[in-house]
Amino acid sequence: MANADAVGRLTLDSFGNGRIGVAKAVSLATSGNAVITIPFIDGGLTNAGAAVGSGSVIVRRITVQNATGNVATANVAISAVSSGNIAAANAVVANVVLSNLTGAGKYQDLTVAGAYGANTTITGFTTQALYVNINTVNANGTVDIAVYGDVVSF
Repeated sequence: MANADAVGRLTLDSFGNGRIGVAKAVSLATSGNAVITIPFIDGGLTNAGAAVGSGSVIVRRITVQNATGNVATANVAISAVSSGNIAAANAVVANVVLSNLTGAGKYQDLTVAGAYGANTTITGFTTQALYVNINTVNANGTVDIAVYGDVVSF
């Protein structure tokens, strides 16, 4: 029989899908690029100076949840670069209105866009975090944003 504490020695890259980033109680009241930063795995990915050798993750789902008010008119995008350039190469989530978030107990899964939704990992060479760009503000409350996916390597 396996040792009962064997799982305690494993890290997220030993499992399948898990939460790889989170930002809690973030306000949607300020517009602009990179208003919210969602770091990967509480410390980021390694950067080996090139995509090969750097840590990487596969983003599978991004969930916005736990609204403290009605934020249904907010419009956001999520990018792999802090400049706010939502070109196809940088977009993780294209512009989306958070129409489901009318109050507590609601959530909305955001569609992972472009290459990141098809077959491209995010490496530590590319970025250490994801960046939320707020296109249309909503001052009515805050939300939690959770990123789920697979760790390829650290």
